Amino acid sequence: MRLAMNDARKQRISDAFGAAAGRYEAHAGPQRLAAGLVADLAQRQKPDGVGRILEIGCGTGLLTRDVQARWPGAEMVVTDLSPQMLEKAASDGLVAGRFLTMDGEAPLFEGAWFDLILSSLAFQWFDDLPAAIGRLVALLRPGGSLIFSTMGQGSFANWRAAHASCGLVAGVPDYPTLAQLREILARFDDAFAFDEAVALEGQGARALLDHLKGIGAVVPGEGRNPLNVRDLRRVMAAYDAAGGRDGYELLFGRVTRTDA
Repeated sequence: MRLAMNDARKQRISDAFGAAAGRYEAHAGPQRLAAGLVADLAQRQKPDGVGRILEIGCGTGLLTRDVQARWPGAEMVVTDLSPQMLEKAASDGLVAGRFLTMDGEAPLFEGAWFDLILSSLAFQWFDDLPAAIGRLVALLRPGGSLIFSTMGQGSFANWRAAHASCGLVAGVPDYPTLAQLREILARFDDAFAFDEAVALEGQGARALLDHLKGIGAVVPGEGRNPLNVRDLRRVMAAYDAAGGRDGYELLFGRVTRTDA
């Protein structure tokens, strides 16, 4: 059964990540680090008193497994845009909970249900990040927290620069800056954001492309098309000539619901 989504692009994202489900964790170094930091932030914020947790964009379950180990008594609702990713996460014998195919921008819940809403490296695929954050915060119980990681504009800066040197624009989406994320969160009474830089292992354009394909992050930003073979080779050569190294800028945010 295919998902009911806002547009065809969301379906392409679901399909791309679904195709990568079996190999995802072999390529997911930054993703593993980001998931661990989200879980650490959540435990510092709310070490106990957690009855129900919602996860947005579980992928293969990197964050899911960590969270269940920290709050073994909590009821977990685990969601992802990709049915194949969701199936992969649910197949791990260490994870128990309710697994739902769901677009995190259009949650299937109403009212204050959750003590924690957690997400790691899924929000960058949202069409309207401020509106999505607002909808998720509305699902928190008083004192509950939304804690997430997402991609920052500094991600793949050298790959973008290689495109620019060839007179081209990278297909990498336009992620928010830290300042922009802080502005989005400024409307909430209790919120903060920070960033972390993570270098990618491997050198050269081929290693970067293998990483992106391995995790399923192959759908270009809105309104952008994949490069033809000739232009791709030009960009790869420029990237390699400039050193062939790149990395992620990871943005982390936390919003705690203060109203009763």
